[in-house]
Amino acid sequence: MIIDCHGHYTTAPKALEDWRNLQVANLKTPELGPKVSDLKISDDELIESIEKNQLAKMIERGSDLTIFSPRASFMAHHIGDFNTSATWSAICNELIYRVNQLFPHQFIGAAMLPQSPGVDPKTAVAELEKCVREFGFVGLNLNPDPSGGHWQEPPLSDPHWYPIFEKMVEYDVPAMIHVSTSCNACFHTTGAHYLNADTTAFMQCLTADLFKEFPTLKFLIPHGGGAVPYHWGRFRGLAQELKKPLLEEHLLNNIYFDTCVYHQPGINLLTEVIPIKNILFASEMIGAVRGIDPQTGFYFDDTKRYIEASTQLNADERHQIYEGNARRVFTRLDQYLVKQGH
Repeated sequence: MIIDCHGHYTTAPKALEDWRNLQVANLKTPELGPKVSDLKISDDELIESIEKNQLAKMIERGSDLTIFSPRASFMAHHIGDFNTSATWSAICNELIYRVNQLFPHQFIGAAMLPQSPGVDPKTAVAELEKCVREFGFVGLNLNPDPSGGHWQEPPLSDPHWYPIFEKMVEYDVPAMIHVSTSCNACFHTTGAHYLNADTTAFMQCLTADLFKEFPTLKFLIPHGGGAVPYHWGRFRGLAQELKKPLLEEHLLNNIYFDTCVYHQPGINLLTEVIPIKNILFASEMIGAVRGIDPQTGFYFDDTKRYIEASTQLNADERHQIYEGNARRVFTRLDQYLVKQGH
């Protein structure tokens, strides 16, 4: 199988965005609505939004299953308060669950958490529990910066985050470390804030001993790991100066990287520097980079082409990237696939 571990519902029916816009407009007057019951999206609308978009691309490009979560930029945890985020997260997660039910062989869910700046992360645990236990989700997205580009929360190594980590360990679900919209003009959302966060999360883990506290905790750092693979020597050197173990021992039993790198040299570097066991296939389509690369004539986010074209990978390594690593990291996904006969 070819498992895409990084997909977002970026093509949800417009009614979802309209509902959110009204929620934001009425933050100071919530009595004006909208109510959750005001959102009306039919199964036919969901089917059309998927079949014409993500599913069409999956069939065209040859992938089999996508770990699917709400649109990352729509999380916008900096907007409103916890109640705002809790209502919005529940709506978005339920839509993902409905997509899973309509396309059980092509999509499986990862949860959006109801995070809010300055709010104890334990308030997000109930939604995570619901998504895993009732919806059958296999992972979650964790935003290390719910302030939207201002970085007001403690680092991921701080006990502040432990309530979520404890639940992740209990359920054996990995977290993709994924920020949302930047409201800081210094950081473009997808071109700077996302990649900054990927790199920052890795460094926060490097400087601490989080995985001694939680030896089975698993993080997936998206977008190819931000700057991490490109500066692997810098991180090895910093770990050495900080008297930390070798990175292979210190972090690589717990941290993984996806293949959302949108050119061949980038994929070549990723697979040369990072151990194959730590790389999971992903495309993040239909996402931030949707155009066609004029140098190749193919979509930038058609990442399977880069894996296939690599002269560094053998058949077994491709299998690990496409399927084996995802099933090992996302154990609930593996259980789900076994029940389906895969």
